[in-house]
Amino acid sequence: MSDSAQDVEQQCVSCGIMVAGMNAASFSCPDCGTGIHRCAKCRKQSNLYECPDCGFRGP
Repeated sequence: MSDSAQDVEQQCVSCGIMVAGMNAASFSCPDCGTGIHRCAKCRKQSNLYECPDCGFRGP
C-alpha cells in the first residue's frame, strides 16, 4: 500500500482530521467492509459519515 493510501485511511471520514494516535474508532463498513476511521469528537456529536467506496451513510 502506498503512503498516500495509508494517509487517507488514517483520516476521520466525517471531518478529515488525522486520527493516528487519537481516541478514534476504526470499523468496517456494514455494506462493503472498507475500513472506516472516526475521531472521538465526530463520534460524540454523532456526525454523519459516508463510506468512501460504496457511499453507505451512518451516524
